[in-house]
Amino acid sequence: MSIAELPQMTADELLSIPESDRYELVHGQLVEHVMSHQAVWIAARLITLLNVFLKQHDLGDVYSEGATYQCFPHEPGMVRKPDVSVICKGRLSYSQFVRGHAKIAPDLAVEVLSPSDSAYEVFEKLEDYFRAGIPLVWQINPSTRTVTVYVAGGRQIVLLHEGDELTGGDVLPGFRCQVAEIFPPRADFLETTTVA
Repeated sequence: MSIAELPQMTADELLSIPESDRYELVHGQLVEHVMSHQAVWIAARLITLLNVFLKQHDLGDVYSEGATYQCFPHEPGMVRKPDVSVICKGRLSYSQFVRGHAKIAPDLAVEVLSPSDSAYEVFEKLEDYFRAGIPLVWQINPSTRTVTVYVAGGRQIVLLHEGDELTGGDVLPGFRCQVAEIFPPRADFLETTTVA
């Protein structure tokens, strides 16, 4: 069966299925969004850092990977879920906050790469973010312990390493942390145990 013959789903139908927070909706098809344990750890660490900053400066809110966005003019039925996102204060209406997918693009979208992510899917998702007008995108690569920063729809790209500083630029002025802070310690904390 070709993709054209597969049953199509709408963004509203996605809201009604069990465990809908596990899926994105791309070209009318459900796409499971699976994060590795390491990616979840990194996302949680970044959420903590961003949440402290946003609360101190009353700039907006940070969302985990359960937040869904239907803000893609090139494909209005698409629903994407960044691993971490930020919406600046005053941009999200109460009705969108209570139910449904956010119909506005976040100010910051973060993707933490997992081993299950294909290069094709990663680039397609980045392109969707750029076309939606998301002004700041961070792509975090746990394997290389780097962050790729995309500004202005990908027209400016900066690769940051552990010794570099990650900043919020014009989107989150004043936010800064060392890239190394968002990664787990290099120590091998996954010890093998022997069962007798």
